[in-house]
Amino acid sequence: MDEHAHDVVYPLLSMITSPADLRQLDAGQCAELAAECRRFVVDAVSRTGGHLGSNLGAVELTIAMHRVFDSPRDVLLFDTGHQAYIHKLLTGRREGFAQLRQEGGLSGYPNRAESPHDWIENSHASTALSYAHGVAKAFERLGEPHRRVVALVGDGALTGGMAYEALNNLGHDEARVCIVLNDNGRSYAPTVSKLSESLTQLRLSPSYGMIRAKVVRALEDIPGVGQLAGQSLRSLTSALRELVEPHVFFEALGIRYLGPIDGHDVAVLEDALAKAARYPGPIVLHALTRKGKGYGPAEADEVQCLHDLKAQSALATPSRVSDRGAVLVGPRSTDASYTEAFSKAVLDVGARDERVVAITAAMPGPTGLLPFEARYPERFIDVGIAESHAMTSAAGMAMAGLRPVVAIYSTFLSRCFDQQNLDVGLHGAPVVICADRAGVTGDDGPSHHGLLDMVLGLSIPNLAVFAPAEPSEVGGMLVSALELRTPALIRYPKTPGPARLAAPGTGLHCRILREGGDEIVLLGIGKLAKTALEAAELLAREGIEASVIDPRVIRPLDPALLGRASGAQLVLTAEDGLLHGGAGAYIAAEIDAASAAASVRGPLVVRLGVPTRYVPHGKPDVILARLGLDAEGMASSVRGALARLQGSAAEPAMRAAGAGAGRGAGGLKNGQRGRVAR
Repeated sequence: MDEHAHDVVYPLLSMITSPADLRQLDAGQCAELAAECRRFVVDAVSRTGGHLGSNLGAVELTIAMHRVFDSPRDVLLFDTGHQAYIHKLLTGRREGFAQLRQEGGLSGYPNRAESPHDWIENSHASTALSYAHGVAKAFERLGEPHRRVVALVGDGALTGGMAYEALNNLGHDEARVCIVLNDNGRSYAPTVSKLSESLTQLRLSPSYGMIRAKVVRALEDIPGVGQLAGQSLRSLTSALRELVEPHVFFEALGIRYLGPIDGHDVAVLEDALAKAARYPGPIVLHALTRKGKGYGPAEADEVQCLHDLKAQSALATPSRVSDRGAVLVGPRSTDASYTEAFSKAVLDVGARDERVVAITAAMPGPTGLLPFEARYPERFIDVGIAESHAMTSAAGMAMAGLRPVVAIYSTFLSRCFDQQNLDVGLHGAPVVICADRAGVTGDDGPSHHGLLDMVLGLSIPNLAVFAPAEPSEVGGMLVSALELRTPALIRYPKTPGPARLAAPGTGLHCRILREGGDEIVLLGIGKLAKTALEAAELLAREGIEASVIDPRVIRPLDPALLGRASGAQLVLTAEDGLLHGGAGAYIAAEIDAASAAASVRGPLVVRLGVPTRYVPHGKPDVILARLGLDAEGMASSVRGALARLQGSAAEPAMRAAGAGAGRGAGGLKNGQRGRVAR
């Protein structure tokens, strides 16, 4: 779409280059701008993929916030960050939506590198209030009371315990923070909006007041018990009100409460925000919104209001659940996914053992637990966005005799590492942790790549670590993990699985995927087993033969794998996770120990993985290739290592006889050993 056509389709939105432009609009223009924003987001997200329903519900809220507050002098924070698309539109990033979530393009979350209007890169939920507390305390300390801190919180963020810790501190410190509660009826919201809205309207009704007064007077006229009955009614209504009304909850923490109000009326929102801006302490503005507002297919989706869309999806096709309650629209991949394999496997083990319980943190759909919930609702537990609680609760269940299976995204697993380590690991609690979306995940960027699970898991003593190379391996691994009766981690990727690589593995044993001699061994960990096979085929065309092994279980390592690897000349490990402290480092140390125990010189071990840096968003295969984790990258690493081994072997002879250069990067002769330290 050229610039002129764009201006015709979105005449008001095309005029907005910064929040200051919003203040020139009247009420009617604000309503039209909201409609244009919705049309723009639907069009953009259907092309590139991204979060839809949550942003459609936050349009008027974001417009009103930018009309009342002066960003970036005033600090606007979004929790969760996937609600920030309208904020990006209104802060001069409209053209960037053509490359939303594409490599080198606009991030799907707030991003400090994109704009001074983005203070935080907030993509993990329930954190913005803690940021807000810190910024407000800094402004107070630095003598900048004119600067306001505003946090738009909602779409499930208030199911996270960290948010409540922050609320407690905001109230205690009387921090000058305006909290805008985007109550769209999801996650935490149903216990607030539906009931509290009805009670608020009831309390404001004159007829309710008159009827209540008449009932009290009638009761008090009853001889002997009237006074007591009247007092009891007052106590009952007061207790009910304090039990369910949100203003009591917030004000008990020292936070002023306003609302609930219509979150889709810009004028009403502006008036309330202006009042909140003048309040000298923490204040909550409770706004009722509709997720997916203004877009028919989203409003008709009763499950998640089209929370998320895949790129180039046909919007009329049935939806399915994805990230954090997201919905993926469009046809399923023809390849089986690891998540689908887990979904079937947990049903199978649940049918065989009634002690099996499934636990998730606000992601029953994306982690594949909806079928388990449907069949065994009494054994399914969704704790909300509270991973730490999920892990410790699972430890308690395991101690008491249950067999908990905790399904969490790899990126969110780091939020409960302390609980994994000390509550599960230290107690030896037989909890099976299933880390979905492990490795490089793609479009959601550095906050969602699952690169830490292996490093963190291997740092917990006695935690068994499984890495399935294909979806068909997941079921057997879940059975094996439950049989161990010790803590276990199974990590698997988001990307579709390969076709069957070999016969399924058993127990804690490795799989030999390709026999290519004893001198060169490629260990492809998890999904990179297939890539290692492809690398071996490339090398074979050059006369370099390599065996390929799928370790399957990183800890405890199969003794057969250790024996094979310690007798090789060259071992290459490749993993879809952080290199430093990861599976390759663990395997190299085990090979070292095995070689020392056998009093033999160990092999040269080359480790490939993700470097210790934040990896931006992009397509997973492109990112892996750039990191040398594709077939050609692995083959190239083998060639380079062989050259080093040959050079090392040739050095003594060259020094003694003045020999010339050694052979090129071909295969080593039988019996020739490398003499280089790893």
